Amino acid sequence: MNQIFEIGIIIYPNAQEAAVLGLADMFEIANGIAGTAARCLHASRWQLDENNGELNRLGKTSGKTPAALLVPPGKGAPISAEIGRSYGEPLRTFHASGGTVASVCGGSFLLAEAGLLEGRTATTHFAFQEEFRHRFPKVKLAIDRLIVDDGDIITAGGMMAWTDLGLKLVDRYLGSTVMLETARTLLIDPPGREQSYYGTFVPPLNHGDAAILPAQHWMHSAFPTDISVGALARKAGLGERTFLRRFGKATGMTSTDYLQQVRINKAREILQFSQTPIDQVAWEVGYSDPSAFRKVFQRIVGLTPNDYRRRFHA
Repeated sequence: MNQIFEIGIIIYPNAQEAAVLGLADMFEIANGIAGTAARCLHASRWQLDENNGELNRLGKTSGKTPAALLVPPGKGAPISAEIGRSYGEPLRTFHASGGTVASVCGGSFLLAEAGLLEGRTATTHFAFQEEFRHRFPKVKLAIDRLIVDDGDIITAGGMMAWTDLGLKLVDRYLGSTVMLETARTLLIDPPGREQSYYGTFVPPLNHGDAAILPAQHWMHSAFPTDISVGALARKAGLGERTFLRRFGKATGMTSTDYLQQVRINKAREILQFSQTPIDQVAWEVGYSDPSAFRKVFQRIVGLTPNDYRRRFHA
Protein backbone atom coordinates (compact mmCIF):
# COMPACT_ATOMS: atom_id res chain seq x y z
CA MET A 1 0.00 0.00 0.00
CA ASN A 2 1.30 3.45 -0.91
CA GLN A 3 1.91 5.77 2.05
CA ILE A 4 1.84 9.46 1.21
CA PHE A 5 2.55 11.57 4.28
CA GLU A 6 1.14 15.01 3.67
CA ILE A 7 2.60 17.97 5.57
CA GLY A 8 0.16 20.85 5.48
CA ILE A 9 1.90 24.24 5.64
CA ILE A 10 -0.30 27.02 6.99
CA ILE A 11 -0.23 30.21 4.95
CA TYR A 12 -1.04 33.06 7.32
CA PRO A 13 -0.53 36.81 6.83
CA ASN A 14 3.22 37.60 6.55
CA ALA A 15 4.31 33.94 6.47
CA GLN A 16 7.84 33.45 5.14
CA GLU A 17 7.52 32.19 1.57
CA ALA A 18 11.15 31.03 1.48
CA ALA A 19 10.43 28.48 4.21
CA VAL A 20 7.23 27.31 2.49
CA LEU A 21 9.02 26.74 -0.81
CA GLY A 22 12.15 25.37 0.86
CA LEU A 23 10.24 22.71 2.77
CA ALA A 24 8.42 21.60 -0.37
CA ASP A 25 11.77 21.34 -2.21
CA MET A 26 13.37 19.40 0.67
CA PHE A 27 10.55 16.86 0.71
CA GLU A 28 10.78 16.43 -3.07
CA ILE A 29 14.54 15.85 -2.83
CA ALA A 30 14.03 13.38 0.02
CA ASN A 31 11.44 11.50 -2.06
CA GLY A 32 13.95 11.22 -4.89
CA ILE A 33 16.55 9.85 -2.50
CA ALA A 34 14.03 7.37 -1.09
CA GLY A 35 13.50 6.21 -4.66
CA THR A 36 10.05 4.76 -4.14
CA ALA A 37 6.57 6.06 -4.76
CA ALA A 38 5.24 3.69 -2.09
CA ARG A 39 6.37 5.96 0.75
CA CYS A 40 6.83 9.70 0.22
CA LEU A 41 6.31 13.16 1.68
CA HIS A 42 4.11 15.80 0.11
CA ALA A 43 3.83 19.48 1.07
CA SER A 44 0.49 21.21 0.68
CA ARG A 45 -0.66 24.74 1.48
CA TRP A 46 -3.53 25.48 3.84
CA GLN A 47 -5.26 28.77 4.49
CA LEU A 48 -8.01 29.94 6.82
CA ASP A 49 -11.43 30.52 5.25
CA GLU A 50 -12.68 33.63 7.03
CA ASN A 51 -16.28 32.81 6.11
CA ASN A 52 -16.48 29.55 8.05
CA GLY A 53 -13.31 29.58 10.18
CA GLU A 54 -12.02 26.34 8.64
CA LEU A 55 -8.60 25.52 7.20
CA ASN A 56 -8.81 24.68 3.50
CA ARG A 57 -6.22 23.14 1.21
CA LEU A 58 -5.13 25.48 -1.58
CA GLY A 59 -4.69 24.38 -5.18
CA LYS A 60 -5.20 20.71 -5.98
CA THR A 61 -7.76 19.21 -3.65
CA SER A 62 -7.95 15.74 -2.15
CA GLY A 63 -9.85 14.09 0.65
CA LYS A 64 -6.67 13.10 2.52
CA THR A 65 -6.13 14.51 6.00
CA PRO A 66 -2.51 15.68 6.48
CA ALA A 67 -0.25 13.81 8.87
CA ALA A 68 0.96 17.14 10.27
CA LEU A 69 0.15 20.84 10.10
CA LEU A 70 3.18 23.13 10.17
CA VAL A 71 3.27 26.85 10.95
CA PRO A 72 6.23 28.43 9.09
CA PRO A 73 8.17 31.44 10.40
CA GLY A 74 7.01 34.97 9.80
CA LYS A 75 9.03 37.86 8.46
CA GLY A 76 10.65 39.26 11.55
CA ALA A 77 7.78 39.79 13.98
CA PRO A 78 5.67 37.59 16.27
CA ILE A 79 2.19 36.60 15.09
CA SER A 80 -0.46 38.89 16.53
CA ALA A 81 -2.98 37.67 19.09
CA GLU A 82 -5.83 38.41 16.66
CA ILE A 83 -4.39 36.22 13.90
CA GLY A 84 -3.46 33.53 16.40
CA ARG A 85 -6.97 33.34 17.85
CA SER A 86 -8.53 33.04 14.40
CA TYR A 87 -6.55 29.85 13.76
CA GLY A 88 -7.17 28.43 17.24
CA GLU A 89 -10.29 26.30 16.68
CA PRO A 90 -9.16 24.47 13.51
CA LEU A 91 -5.74 23.78 15.03
CA ARG A 92 -7.28 22.41 18.24
CA THR A 93 -9.67 20.24 16.22
CA PHE A 94 -6.85 18.87 14.06
CA HIS A 95 -4.65 18.08 17.06
CA ALA A 96 -7.52 16.52 19.00
CA SER A 97 -8.21 14.20 16.05
CA GLY A 98 -4.67 12.78 16.22
CA GLY A 99 -2.75 15.14 13.93
CA THR A 100 0.76 16.38 14.68
CA VAL A 101 1.29 20.15 14.83
CA ALA A 102 4.63 21.89 14.34
CA SER A 103 6.01 25.41 14.18
CA VAL A 104 9.15 27.31 13.23
CA CYS A 105 10.38 30.51 14.87
CA GLY A 106 7.45 32.87 15.57
CA GLY A 107 5.05 30.21 14.30
CA SER A 108 4.93 28.96 17.89
CA PHE A 109 2.78 32.01 18.73
CA LEU A 110 0.01 30.51 16.59
CA LEU A 111 0.16 27.20 18.48
CA ALA A 112 0.31 28.99 21.82
CA GLU A 113 -2.71 31.18 21.01
CA ALA A 114 -4.59 27.99 20.19
CA GLY A 115 -3.82 26.75 23.72
CA LEU A 116 -1.88 23.74 22.44
CA LEU A 117 1.35 24.65 24.24
CA GLU A 118 -0.10 25.26 27.69
CA GLY A 119 1.84 23.21 30.21
CA ARG A 120 4.22 22.06 27.48
CA THR A 121 7.87 22.83 26.78
CA ALA A 122 8.39 24.78 23.56
CA THR A 123 10.88 27.03 21.82
CA THR A 124 10.77 30.08 19.57
CA HIS A 125 13.16 32.72 18.23
CA PHE A 126 15.34 34.11 21.03
CA ALA A 127 14.42 37.68 20.04
CA PHE A 128 10.76 36.94 20.79
CA GLN A 129 11.24 35.35 24.22
CA GLU A 130 10.16 38.35 26.31
CA GLU A 131 6.91 38.83 24.41
CA PHE A 132 6.26 35.10 24.33
CA ARG A 133 6.68 34.75 28.10
CA HIS A 134 4.43 37.75 28.66
CA ARG A 135 1.64 36.46 26.40
CA PHE A 136 1.92 32.78 27.34
CA PRO A 137 3.12 32.44 30.95
CA LYS A 138 1.86 28.84 31.20
CA VAL A 139 4.19 27.60 28.44
CA LYS A 140 7.60 26.30 29.56
CA LEU A 141 9.84 28.23 27.18
CA ALA A 142 13.19 26.54 26.44
CA ILE A 143 14.80 29.33 24.48
CA ASP A 144 18.19 27.57 24.31
CA ARG A 145 16.71 24.60 22.43
CA LEU A 146 16.75 24.49 18.63
CA ILE A 147 13.98 21.89 18.48
CA VAL A 148 11.58 20.56 21.11
CA ASP A 149 9.94 17.33 19.95
CA ASP A 150 7.01 16.22 22.09
CA GLY A 151 5.84 13.69 19.52
CA ASP A 152 2.45 15.25 18.85
CA ILE A 153 3.80 18.82 18.98
CA ILE A 154 7.16 19.97 17.57
CA THR A 155 8.54 23.51 17.85
CA ALA A 156 11.73 24.85 16.26
CA GLY A 157 13.62 28.04 17.12
CA GLY A 158 15.27 30.42 14.62
CA MET A 159 14.00 31.66 11.26
CA MET A 160 16.13 29.12 9.36
CA ALA A 161 15.25 26.27 11.71
CA TRP A 162 12.75 25.11 9.09
CA THR A 163 15.69 23.13 7.68
CA ASP A 164 16.10 21.29 11.01
CA LEU A 165 12.37 20.71 11.37
CA GLY A 166 12.15 19.54 7.76
CA LEU A 167 14.91 16.98 8.33
CA LYS A 168 13.19 15.80 11.52
CA LEU A 169 10.01 15.17 9.53
CA VAL A 170 11.98 13.36 6.81
CA ASP A 171 13.53 11.23 9.56
CA ARG A 172 10.13 10.52 11.12
CA TYR A 173 8.31 9.51 7.95
CA LEU A 174 11.02 8.30 5.54
CA GLY A 175 13.71 7.08 7.94
CA SER A 176 17.19 8.09 9.10
CA THR A 177 19.02 6.85 5.99
CA VAL A 178 16.97 9.13 3.73
CA MET A 179 17.28 12.01 6.22
CA LEU A 180 21.08 11.78 6.38
CA GLU A 181 21.43 11.62 2.61
CA THR A 182 19.03 14.56 2.20
CA ALA A 183 21.17 16.60 4.61
CA ARG A 184 24.33 15.68 2.68
CA THR A 185 22.70 16.62 -0.62
CA LEU A 186 21.62 20.01 0.71
CA LEU A 187 24.93 20.54 2.57
CA ILE A 188 23.20 21.20 5.87
CA ASP A 189 23.90 19.67 9.28
CA PRO A 190 21.72 16.66 10.08
CA PRO A 191 20.15 16.16 13.51
CA GLY A 192 22.51 14.44 15.93
CA ARG A 193 21.34 10.90 15.35
CA GLU A 194 22.69 7.86 13.55
CA GLN A 195 20.45 5.20 12.01
CA SER A 196 22.09 2.25 13.75
CA TYR A 197 21.14 3.65 17.16
CA TYR A 198 18.48 6.32 16.82
CA GLY A 199 15.10 5.57 15.38
CA THR A 200 12.79 8.44 16.27
CA PHE A 201 9.77 7.48 18.35
CA VAL A 202 6.73 8.19 16.19
CA PRO A 203 3.69 8.28 18.47
CA PRO A 204 0.68 6.62 16.83
CA LEU A 205 -1.96 9.35 16.98
CA ASN A 206 -4.19 8.74 13.98
CA HIS A 207 -5.74 5.48 15.22
CA GLY A 208 -9.21 6.98 15.51
CA ASP A 209 -9.88 6.08 19.15
CA ALA A 210 -11.12 9.40 20.57
CA ALA A 211 -10.99 8.12 24.15
CA ILE A 212 -7.31 7.12 24.00
CA LEU A 213 -6.03 10.35 22.41
CA PRO A 214 -6.50 12.58 25.51
CA ALA A 215 -4.54 10.06 27.56
CA GLN A 216 -1.72 10.11 25.00
CA HIS A 217 -1.67 13.91 24.90
CA TRP A 218 -1.47 13.96 28.70
CA MET A 219 1.45 11.50 28.68
CA HIS A 220 3.36 13.78 26.29
CA SER A 221 2.86 16.80 28.56
CA ALA A 222 3.02 15.17 32.02
CA PHE A 223 5.74 12.56 31.35
CA PRO A 224 8.01 13.65 34.27
CA THR A 225 5.28 12.88 36.82
CA ASP A 226 4.17 9.56 38.27
CA ILE A 227 1.47 8.51 35.79
CA SER A 228 -0.66 5.58 36.91
CA VAL A 229 -2.90 3.37 34.81
CA GLY A 230 -5.82 4.57 36.92
CA ALA A 231 -5.09 8.21 36.11
CA LEU A 232 -4.75 7.42 32.40
CA ALA A 233 -8.02 5.49 32.44
CA ARG A 234 -9.75 8.48 34.05
CA LYS A 235 -8.37 10.77 31.35
CA ALA A 236 -9.84 8.41 28.78
CA GLY A 237 -13.12 8.06 30.67
CA LEU A 238 -12.74 4.27 30.74
CA GLY A 239 -12.33 1.51 33.27
CA GLU A 240 -8.75 0.34 33.75
CA ARG A 241 -9.12 -3.01 32.01
CA THR A 242 -10.97 -1.45 29.08
CA PHE A 243 -8.38 1.31 28.86
CA LEU A 244 -5.46 -1.14 28.77
CA ARG A 245 -7.13 -3.19 26.05
CA ARG A 246 -8.02 -0.20 23.89
CA PHE A 247 -4.67 1.51 24.43
CA GLY A 248 -2.86 -1.60 23.24
CA LYS A 249 -5.12 -1.91 20.22
CA ALA A 250 -4.74 1.79 19.31
CA THR A 251 -0.98 2.19 19.81
CA GLY A 252 0.42 -1.30 19.48
CA MET A 253 2.14 -1.11 22.86
CA THR A 254 1.38 -1.06 26.57
CA SER A 255 0.95 2.26 28.34
CA THR A 256 4.17 1.53 30.29
CA ASP A 257 6.21 0.97 27.11
CA TYR A 258 4.67 4.06 25.53
CA LEU A 259 5.56 6.24 28.51
CA GLN A 260 9.13 4.90 28.48
CA GLN A 261 9.47 5.82 24.80
CA VAL A 262 8.23 9.35 25.51
CA ARG A 263 10.59 9.78 28.47
CA ILE A 264 13.65 8.43 26.65
CA ASN A 265 12.91 10.62 23.63
CA LYS A 266 12.96 13.66 25.94
CA ALA A 267 16.14 12.41 27.62
CA ARG A 268 17.87 12.27 24.22
CA GLU A 269 17.08 15.95 23.65
CA ILE A 270 18.39 17.00 27.06
CA LEU A 271 21.59 14.97 26.61
CA GLN A 272 22.16 16.40 23.15
CA PHE A 273 21.59 20.05 23.98
CA SER A 274 22.79 20.47 27.58
CA GLN A 275 25.46 19.51 30.12
CA THR A 276 22.87 18.44 32.68
CA PRO A 277 24.28 15.59 34.83
CA ILE A 278 22.89 12.15 33.96
CA ASP A 279 21.20 11.68 37.34
CA GLN A 280 19.47 15.04 36.90
CA VAL A 281 18.36 14.07 33.38
CA ALA A 282 16.83 10.91 34.83
CA TRP A 283 14.88 12.95 37.38
CA GLU A 284 13.73 15.53 34.78
CA VAL A 285 12.17 12.88 32.57
CA GLY A 286 10.46 11.01 35.38
CA TYR A 287 12.89 8.42 36.79
CA SER A 288 13.61 8.56 40.51
CA ASP A 289 16.19 5.77 40.17
CA PRO A 290 19.11 6.80 37.88
CA SER A 291 20.26 3.20 37.48
CA ALA A 292 16.82 2.19 36.22
CA PHE A 293 16.92 5.13 33.80
CA ARG A 294 20.31 4.01 32.44
CA LYS A 295 19.02 0.47 31.88
CA VAL A 296 15.89 1.62 30.07
CA PHE A 297 17.86 4.17 27.99
CA GLN A 298 20.38 1.56 26.84
CA ARG A 299 17.66 -0.96 26.05
CA ILE A 300 15.74 1.51 23.86
CA VAL A 301 18.59 3.51 22.33
CA GLY A 302 21.39 0.95 22.22
CA LEU A 303 23.89 3.27 23.92
CA THR A 304 24.41 4.42 27.47
CA PRO A 305 23.39 8.02 28.22
CA ASN A 306 27.09 8.98 28.51
CA ASP A 307 27.93 7.39 25.15
CA TYR A 308 24.97 9.13 23.53
CA ARG A 309 26.13 12.50 24.85
CA ARG A 310 29.72 11.92 23.70
CA ARG A 311 28.59 11.12 20.19
CA PHE A 312 25.86 13.68 19.65
CA HIS A 313 26.21 16.61 22.03
CA ALA A 314 25.48 19.78 20.06
